[in-house]
Amino acid sequence: MEEELVGKVGDVVVRIEGGNDPGEVSIVVDGMRERYFALGREEIPVGSRVLVVHHRGDRTVDVEPWIA
Repeated sequence: MEEELVGKVGDVVVRIEGGNDPGEVSIVVDGMRERYFALGREEIPVGSRVLVVHHRGDRTVDVEPWIA
């Protein structure tokens, strides 16, 4: 599953506070939209696109802002 998530682009649905306070992102995996807890180094507002850079397991990912 980790390989499926790293490199995917998703949408922030609950603001990511930055640091250890997770938000939530929505990511399409195997054709289904799934929600994951998300951690980032900086605050990322709702509606932003993000790139998954690490899968921690237990439906938690690390993300960075995605600028296409």
